[in-house]
Amino acid sequence: MSNFKSKLPSLARGRMLASAAIVALVAAGVLGGGVMSSPNSANAAAVNTSDLQISGMPSFATVVERVRPAVVSVKVNIEEIAARGDDSSGEMDNLPPGAQQFFGHHGQSNGEAPEQGQMRRGVALGSGFLISADGYIVTNNHVVEHAKSVTVTLEGGKALEAKVVGADQKTDLALLKIVEPADYPFVKLSKDTTRVGDWVVAIGNPFGLGGTVTAGIVSAQERDIGSGPYDSYLQIDAPINKGNSGGPTFNLKGEVVGVNTAIFSPSGGSIGLGFAIPASTVASVVSSLEHGGVVSRGFLGVQIQPVSQEIADSLGLKTASGAMVDEAQPGTPAAAAGLKSADVITKVNGKDVKDAADLTRDIGSMAPGEKVEITFVRDGAEKIVSLTLGSLKSERTAKAETSTSESALKLGVQLALSSAKGDDKPGVAIVSVDPNGLGASKGLASGDVILEVSGKPVRTPDEVKAGIAAAKQDGKKSVLMLIRTAEANHFMAFEFPKA
Repeated sequence: MSNFKSKLPSLARGRMLASAAIVALVAAGVLGGGVMSSPNSANAAAVNTSDLQISGMPSFATVVERVRPAVVSVKVNIEEIAARGDDSSGEMDNLPPGAQQFFGHHGQSNGEAPEQGQMRRGVALGSGFLISADGYIVTNNHVVEHAKSVTVTLEGGKALEAKVVGADQKTDLALLKIVEPADYPFVKLSKDTTRVGDWVVAIGNPFGLGGTVTAGIVSAQERDIGSGPYDSYLQIDAPINKGNSGGPTFNLKGEVVGVNTAIFSPSGGSIGLGFAIPASTVASVVSSLEHGGVVSRGFLGVQIQPVSQEIADSLGLKTASGAMVDEAQPGTPAAAAGLKSADVITKVNGKDVKDAADLTRDIGSMAPGEKVEITFVRDGAEKIVSLTLGSLKSERTAKAETSTSESALKLGVQLALSSAKGDDKPGVAIVSVDPNGLGASKGLASGDVILEVSGKPVRTPDEVKAGIAAAKQDGKKSVLMLIRTAEANHFMAFEFPKA
């Protein structure tokens, strides 16, 4: 042992010696202000830790014990026609980069991706929770979307067959029903307002590990991640991963405040950015699914876009809020009520419309046949119309388009008389676009048609130039144009260069 010590660096030996001295002093009672008993002493006693609690930190054990029996693991045998030659996990194609729905997916048993048009078979793993004693279960639509059969596993390990009662793709919710009759444990949806900063507990089946509990807080509300027309998610930082899809997030009362649906993650694992469908949305959708298997939504019949600050300036609006009407579709409630292009919808039943997505959610939450009051601005004047909503029977829906910011009026486009056949409106065709000009940066392309400048129809390139000049002469900060692209009509505001 002495040879080993002699080979230690002097600093290390010094530390060992100092430690030995401290130990000796402690043993002698010099440090700590009293005599310490040896563990082997007859007077030895266990350390008292009853008062060692972190102030303000809750324990989640009680709420978890109460609600976990109502949380189930969902196993889905799927069969679908492959749309492309990969083994996609079933995530929605329109999610933004970094966002994904998170349920476990296992493809064909041979590990090979099916060719386009071939049947693809596999197993999807997700989560769900019971909302009634007779076996109704809430989960995500994307978990059961292509289900051939569904099996749910209760906390004790019992596996039961379930059927899909109904599903709603737009909110990504589905309702299941356990086939075997029994009296099942269930949980309730919260009716309370969830606040940013509230503690929440998530329970689910991540990576097939059922009954997993994680905790965190509500990080934000009303998140729109671009996954659908009715996005308004709770953002939570409780760790959730693949297999958590459809699982519940609870408040500390044991009530469900959200259904876990998607995460932002560059790696596929949790980085603390999870998104849950709010309980208020779940309650409305589930009620419709239980009574008919489908969700009926109100239909207004407008194509809309956000109101940018430049558009607001060009229209003389006080704030850049509301939803601007690109087109009121013929034969719809909007057209019958007299709404038209360039109107800005600001309120529904007296409630402010923050943006285009907000209008979409408001109308979509109402039932067909419901009477609503629409407040809008036209030519600087506020107007109100009453109408009866139609029924959304197809994919036609109010959809917010993304606008590109404007900086200076250098369009960089070559104009010509529009020669398109079947035009029902005047217009000036864009025949070429400078890739370095403002028009290109805003997405203008050859074949697009300028229909209006500052609210006035244009038929010639000179009228376009005159409209721009008139807007500048009137002291406006930007000029508003109605552009017809290959997809639809859009308003674009081009800001004048500052002097």
